[in-house]
Parts: sequence; C-alpha cells; structure tokens
Amino acid sequence: MELFVSEGNPHCLKVLAALEVTGVQCSVQYVNHEERVVPFLSRPTLPALILPGGLHLFSSNAICRYLFEVSGQESSELCNQWLEWEATDLQPALLQALYMAVLQGKGSEVSTVLQGPLNFLDQSLSKGGTPYLTGEAVSVADVVLWAALYPVLSDSSQALGEHKSVNGWFDRVASVHSCLSAAQKVLQGKGLQGMKSYMQRQPAPQSSQGRNTQPCNCNPAEGEEGERAFSEEELEAAILNWSKGLSTSPLATDRQHPILPQEGKRNILLTSALPYVNNVPHLGNIIGCVLSADVFSRYGRLRGWNLLFVCGTDEYGTATENKAREEGLTPQLICDKYHAVHASIYKWFQIDFDFFGRTTTEKQTEIAQNIFWRLHNNGFLVEDTVEQLRCEHCQRFLADRFVEGICPHCKYPEARGDQCDKCGRLINAVELREPQCKVCRQTPVICSSKHLFLDLPKLETQLEQWLEKSTSSGDWTTNAKQITRSWLRDGLKPRCITRDLLWGTPVPHPDFTDKVFYVWFDAPIGYLSITANYTDEWEKWWKNPHQVELYNFMAKDNVPFHSVVFPCTLLGAQDNYTLVSHLVATEYLNYEDTKFSKSRGVGVFGDMAKDTGIPADVWRFYLLYVRPEGQDSAFSWADMALKNNSELLNNLGNFINRAGMFVTKFFEGCVPVMELQQEDKKLLALVGWELQQYIQLMDKVKIRDALKHILNISRHGNQYIQVNEPWKNIKGGDTERQRAGTVTGVSVNIACLLSVMLSPYMPEVSQTIRDQLNAPQSCVNTMLQGNGTFVCSLCAGHRIGTVSPLFQKLEADQIEALKKRFGGQQPEDEPSKEKTPQSAASSQPAAVPAPAAAVEVVTVNGVDPEKAKQLTQAVAEQGDKVRALKAQNAEKAVITAEVAKLLDLKKQLALAEGKSPEPAPQKGKKKK
Repeated sequence: MELFVSEGNPHCLKVLAALEVTGVQCSVQYVNHEERVVPFLSRPTLPALILPGGLHLFSSNAICRYLFEVSGQESSELCNQWLEWEATDLQPALLQALYMAVLQGKGSEVSTVLQGPLNFLDQSLSKGGTPYLTGEAVSVADVVLWAALYPVLSDSSQALGEHKSVNGWFDRVASVHSCLSAAQKVLQGKGLQGMKSYMQRQPAPQSSQGRNTQPCNCNPAEGEEGERAFSEEELEAAILNWSKGLSTSPLATDRQHPILPQEGKRNILLTSALPYVNNVPHLGNIIGCVLSADVFSRYGRLRGWNLLFVCGTDEYGTATENKAREEGLTPQLICDKYHAVHASIYKWFQIDFDFFGRTTTEKQTEIAQNIFWRLHNNGFLVEDTVEQLRCEHCQRFLADRFVEGICPHCKYPEARGDQCDKCGRLINAVELREPQCKVCRQTPVICSSKHLFLDLPKLETQLEQWLEKSTSSGDWTTNAKQITRSWLRDGLKPRCITRDLLWGTPVPHPDFTDKVFYVWFDAPIGYLSITANYTDEWEKWWKNPHQVELYNFMAKDNVPFHSVVFPCTLLGAQDNYTLVSHLVATEYLNYEDTKFSKSRGVGVFGDMAKDTGIPADVWRFYLLYVRPEGQDSAFSWADMALKNNSELLNNLGNFINRAGMFVTKFFEGCVPVMELQQEDKKLLALVGWELQQYIQLMDKVKIRDALKHILNISRHGNQYIQVNEPWKNIKGGDTERQRAGTVTGVSVNIACLLSVMLSPYMPEVSQTIRDQLNAPQSCVNTMLQGNGTFVCSLCAGHRIGTVSPLFQKLEADQIEALKKRFGGQQPEDEPSKEKTPQSAASSQPAAVPAPAAAVEVVTVNGVDPEKAKQLTQAVAEQGDKVRALKAQNAEKAVITAEVAKLLDLKKQLALAEGKSPEPAPQKGKKKK
C-alpha cells in the first residue's frame, strides 16, 4: 500500500494518526498540495491511499476506517455514527474556524463557531460513562475526532470554554504517543500556522453554525427543516397565499417560432456546449451540458421568461477526419450519421431545444469569415511560424490527435500530441519522444508552417474590464471564476486560430488558402450560425447586449474557451456582440470508481440508456440528483437503485399516490372541503418556505440543491398523512371525517404543487401527475411566479382523474445485471460442466472466482503452484476490495456479494495448494 499525504493538511493528520495507532505496514509519501495522485479525479485530492490491487481511497475517514479494518478492528454502528457526525456536523464548523484563525486572524471568534459541536461532544462523553467515544478502548472514531480537533484544542491561544469531558477525552487519546507523533509530522511543530499554505488553497467556507445534533444517518434537511418555527405573521401570509386561488392571467401558450427578444421581458439566450459529432455522448456529457441546460430552460419558461435554447453538433476538425478514416466514410457522411445519433439520444432524454443545429453550414462559413476579417482589420491577428510534426508517408501535417508518443514529463507511452492522459500535463506535439503517426505508425518529421494567431495580450485589458463586470453581476459558478482567473494570472499569450487540415471552415486570407480555422476558434461561432439557421433575425439575439442575457452551460474543461478565447474574439470583432452573462460549469461525473470508456465498454452511453428498461425521467432524476455542482461526483448503479426506491418510490411516489387514492377511495373522486387547523397552517407555511428556497436556488442555477427541496416537501407530506391517519378518521364521527377530508384535500394540493416543481426535472412524470389529478393548466402559471406562491389549486368539489403508481422498484438482480453489462469487457464464463477439472481451474482468470461446481470436482491432490501464486494475489486484492467497501460504508448487499467472491477465491486457493477447502457450515439438525 502507498499513502500520499501533504504537510499542513488537517485531513492527513487523521490518516497518519490512524496508521501510527494501528501499526499497519504502509509506504508513506509526502507530496505537495497540488499533486494529482488519483488519476480519475480532475483536481488534487489528499490524502490518498493506493491499495495493492490498484484501488484508490481518497476520503480521510474511509482511509482511517480501512486501516482499522486491516488491523482486525471492525467499526461498530456507534463508531460509524460518530464518523458521520464528524464529516457532516463537525467538519463544516472546523473548516470555518480554521479559516478564521489561520487566514483572517480572528482567533477570538473560533469559540463561537465551535461552541455547538463541542457542547454536544462534551454532553455525549459525559453521559456515555466510558473513557472513549465507543467504549473502553480507542476506536477509529476517537482517532478521527481527536485528529480533527487537534489543531484548535492544542493551541493555547484558543479560549474554547470549559468542556471537562472533552478535555479529559482529548488528553487520554493524546497520551497514545503515536497520535502526537502524527501531529508533529503534519504540523511540523508550528501549530495552526503550519496549516497556512494548505488553507490558502482552499475556497472560503460557507458561513454556518455547527449543528448540535446527535450522530445519525438521517437526511440533514429532514432533521433541520422539519422543526422550523414560523411566526404568526408567516402563518397568516401562508393562509393568505393559499386562499388567493389560481391566477386569472392568460394561460401560457405554445411557443411561437421564431422566438425573438421582446421589450419589457427578461430575454434569455441559452446555449449548451456543442458536443463533438463523432462521439456518442455518455452520461457525464449529458448532465454536464444539455440536461442541465434543459432543466434551466424549462424552469425559465415556467417563470415566464422569454427564452431561446439552442445547441448543435460541433462537426469540423481533426476528430471528425479521424473518425471518417476509421469508418471508411467521408467527413460529411460521418457528420450526417452522428448528428442523427445525437438528435435521437437527446430526444429520448426529452431535451427540449428550440433548435438543434450543426456547424457544417454556409452560415457558419459566412459568420466565421466575417469575424475573422474584422479581427484582421482591427489589428488583432498576428502571423508566426510554428514547428509541427509532418508524416511524409501520409503527406500531411499531423494535428494533435493524429500523433502519440512518450510523454516528456511522466514517460507515459501513449500520450497524445496535445495532452498526456496519465499526468494531465499539456504537451506540444514536437516535445513527444518517439512520436508516431496514428494512421500509419510511421515516425513523423519536424517541419515549419506559417499560422495566424489571435493576439490575446492585446485584448487582455478589455477582457479584464468586461470580466469584472460580468462575474460580479452574473451567476458564474465558482470553478468558472477560478479557471478564468488562473488563465489571467499567468498572462495571456497569442493563440493559434488556424490548422493544416482539410475538414474545416476555410481561412479566407489569400496567404493561408491551405488552412482551416482551428476548432476552438470556429466551434463557439457555431452558437451564432446555429441561431442564424434558426432565424434570419439572429442578430437581435447576438448583437443586443443591453437587452439579452446569455447563459452558457458546459463542463469545466470548456471554461477557458468560453470565458477568455471566445469573448476576446467577439471583443476584437467590435461589432456589439452579446457576451456571456452567466457561465455555468459542472465538475466531472465519473462512472462508479473509474472513467467512462466506449472502447473498453465501461459506462452507460446515451444510445444505451433506453435499452436498460429504465424510463428517461428516472435517468434524468438520478443524473440531476448527483449533478457535479461543487465537486466531481460518480454514477453508481447501487446508488441509483437506492435513490429510485427510496426517494422516488417510497417518498415522492408514495405521497402523491396516497393523496390521490384517498380522494378516490374516501370521497368518490372529489376533493373534500378543507377546514384548516393550526397544524395545517404550519404545514402550508413550511411547504411555502420550501417552494421559496427552490425558486431562489433555481434562479441561481443550483439545480441539484433545488431538487432536494422537492423531496423535502413530499417528506413533510408523508409525515403529515402518517400523523393524522385519514384512513382511520374516515371511519369515525363527523369531526373525524371532516379531519380526514382536510388532510386529504391539503395533501392532494401539495401533490399538485409537486407536479409543477418537478416539471423541469421529470417532464413526463410531472404531466402524468397533473393528468391523474385533472389539474387546471393555470396551476403551472401561478405557483412559480414571484418568490413562489403555494395556492389552493384543487378546490373542494374538484374531480380528479384515475390515480395509479408513478414509479417501479429497481430490483437488486436487475441492477446487478446492468452493472455487469456496463462494467467493461470481461471474459465469457463457459459452463463448468463442459470443462475438465484441470481446465476449469486453469482457464479462470485469477481475479474472477470460478463457478462453485468447478471447485467441487477438482481433486485434492491437484497441486498447481503457479495457480496458487496467482490466487494468493487475487485473495489479497479481493480482501482489500472488501475492506475498502466496508471503509466506504457501501451497501450491505454489495459487501455481501464481494465477500462471497472472496470466500470462493479462498476455496480455489486451498485446492490449488492441494488442501481441502473449508467445509461448508452444516445446517442445524432437524427437530425431532
């Protein structure tokens, strides 16, 4: 095992303390804070533990739990609860406290921030009656909490108040010499100041108060918001909104094309990053661009904004030429083929573009060449000679993607001509060692070629002035601002806008007739040309900065081209172009614990999703639930099943179905009369508050966070039904029956509100709910206006339609089959009965357990030293995998399946060593 840590990182203090306490043998490497240890994560993450089988752990608590597991100390349920509390309650308060003490010099305010968590910890230790958190001995929970608190509790300048139980516990853990040794290694005896370098690299924490709650696995929102108190004025306001009824304003009509800016309206031009035509988009591509943009565009229309949503396929460039060669087609035929594939995928995912175009059009040539000449005439283009690789066999210059070789930085043998996939460093193709043409595998030669460059340094001042205004007034995601600042911090350099290719927009300059525009100059202009193919009046959108707000949606790797390169292009053209007002960038979505790979068959790609039998709306829901807004996230089959079965089926679907069924069953399909009591008024105020939070977050494009408020409302509704038991009250006297009617009427109105809030996320389900409730169309117009208004939209006497379940359970065997199907290329397992005992044992890969039937027929004397060696390694790796899953608190079913594989491998190992496998546990004797 290898453990990577950095000095001054408080999370590394935890894992080093755990390593010292457990005595586990592990190589420790100290690296700088910016070191990328985990290859599939897009940003540096420390600490990181690399297991012998290549698995990575990069959560400090998971690493600590793993080390204790390896040493034979399993985590108890109470231990896991304390670790959960540390991560969700203590850490946010600690990070804020450290930020204030280390960087802001506000050490005197630290006690206020930490008072709540320390009080709770003190009370828990006092009541527990044991020297440590979980009993008589030090556990992983003690080590993690001690290490987390060490920087502040060990600093004599921090007056944190009297917490006798905490101080006693802290000293007892500190008496374990290995803990203090770890602290010395990380902080170097400098105390809080030893963390300054690390803290300077962290984003400023959100101001928050430590929650004084017990450790538990419940939904935090559920615990906090369910107890929200409302004043009499707030309750009265909620009742006033409820009684307003539906809006009498004209109903929203179908969109009239072409959509153009209108006076007096909020005019929004919304673009999604143009997907490369030759790639079938995977789930990460879909959530990063088109799905996020679709949700916001649907929401904007519900809010009454005048909105145009355009996108299309990016079709020029090296990638298309390469794909055409692979498939033996012309570039145009490749574009035609894959444009249709993209359009079909987005249609299935219900992406509601106003226009989905492409870049291989006459409008693209016309507009790109016009911008080029304006830049040329305004003095923002410069000529320079560039050294490039040329393949004499293919008789052409090699674009970055047509060459690969050995990375000059990390020695990776398959680095591309623009970037190394292993170390992530940018590369100039001529720097590659032993370069090869990817087409013919011949060695290219270095030749010179004259090119045109956009003079970014000359535009830098204009760009900075515009950025200052746009980032301060618009909704730019934090990563978009950070990436942009990093480009500016290093100073801008001229950027090449031409390429030696055939497939691209021709450069109109007479000295460069053998060149085309480089894709990153050409592709963003596609937004303009696609709009121009939608309407001849495209300039009303793209040359109207005072009346139009431009939203760009993309993954973070596209940020510099939308925040620096393309704005400089439009600023240099000096033609009153509309520049981006709001740049919305996601982090990356990974697949399980790795990257998506079409060639290796890893991950779900857009054309495969519909073949899984899972509805498009469920895919939309889960991708939006795990949308990588602030950090990278991962698609997980187990988690998707869990969220479907818990949030959609048991929470949201259960509430909506129960509300509708009560109307049908108890009140003959008509909404009953509602006489509101204090409890009902509190619920209306709570639901109204959740609606307002939803709108505030959606307005700021916090799509994932807003979704949680929808689920909160259905949770409140389920609790309301459960407490009031209308199925019992309906059998009682008049008072009880009236109460049942009120609860049913309020619930079915909440269901109607949920249908509106769900509309941007799950459009088909949303419409199904309104159809089942026979809800008036005007409910869509009313609820999301202003700050949000929860009104009674289904009045007494309203007749609903036929109610039926909205969601289906995803079964464990179904999910396991899908996980295997999309888990990558695996050798086919032949039926064991067709193999001889020897072939059954020897043909099975070491890391994959052979079928049990094969084990049973292998003779005890069949010793196979080579096989035993392989299986010993496989057992060790599988054991690491099981411990890693336990450390990460994986689902019990997942752990059980991996444990079964481990036991099977151990049986095979015993057989290969000539031993009898462990006998199966005997069943209990039958009762006489």
